[in-house]
Amino acid sequence: MTKNKLTDLNDHLFAQLERMSDEAMSTEQLEQETKRATAIVSLSDQIIEGQKLRLQAAKLFADHGAEILPHLPQIGNSE
Repeated sequence: MTKNKLTDLNDHLFAQLERMSDEAMSTEQLEQETKRATAIVSLSDQIIEGQKLRLQAAKLFADHGAEILPHLPQIGNSE
């Protein structure tokens, strides 16, 4: 069961951008938000790379049909 979707990633990224745009934050709060943003970007990069891999597998399947399936690693399913 998928709990999070790629649209959720966008929501998290924009929420972090909004937090960092708060001009009322102290220097310490801004430093904390910057650390949080760095962690979010790092995780986001990993999620995006995983999705790129899935897309590449889908393209291979579209180009070559079921004959390519034995050569594709198990990269997940939609459930």
